[in-house]
Amino acid sequence: MATISLRVPDRELSIFKDYAKINSSSLSEIIRRTMIERIEDEYDMSVFEEYENDKAAGTVKTYSHEDAWKELDL
Repeated sequence: MATISLRVPDRELSIFKDYAKINSSSLSEIIRRTMIERIEDEYDMSVFEEYENDKAAGTVKTYSHEDAWKELDL
């Protein structure tokens, strides 16, 4: 497993440590989880923006539930 060094002001470090303690987690886990969530959120937004652009361009095809079940032969 790799190690990352992060420079933060003492006040921020105190906030991070307090947050980790409140959530019964390690500082490392809080930072790791926060980064993963941020990356996932940005990816989700890019997918949503792509969908909205395609929808605005009229290139999105949608199906009703009934049509989807018929298409799947269920």
